[in-house]
Amino acid sequence: MIRVVATGTFDILHPGHLYYLEESRKLGDELAVIVARDANVKHKPRPILPEDQRLQMVRALRPVDHAILGDLHDMFRPIEDLRPDIITLGFNQHFDEESLRQRLRDRGLDADVVRIPGYPGPLASSSKIIECILKTRAFPCPTGDEE
Repeated sequence: MIRVVATGTFDILHPGHLYYLEESRKLGDELAVIVARDANVKHKPRPILPEDQRLQMVRALRPVDHAILGDLHDMFRPIEDLRPDIITLGFNQHFDEESLRQRLRDRGLDADVVRIPGYPGPLASSSKIIECILKTRAFPCPTGDEE
């Protein structure tokens, strides 16, 4: 059995997330997903949805066999527990594949690392969706001087 692990924040689920997970699932027999903890998301704005809700949404997706929250202190601990054959990265995840492979080997993990290409459709990132909402739906906050 080939176990694949996908990781990510998965804030405001969109077609790009589903594409990433579907493509990851095609690489093996089982897909486990590690959802980033709120406290560990430091490379981009804090998630809008809390980690327990993001985890619940990811667990509900058809390609996903198992989903867990990441470790607060050691990103490799869940990977050691899951022992995947393949770890997939999204097109915009900030990991260098070769560096990640070496760090895995240093921990005694022999998983291949595969980068999944980006979803070809529009609005395939949470930040683009937020930007679009702000441009098209946001209204100025009331100042109290409107009377």
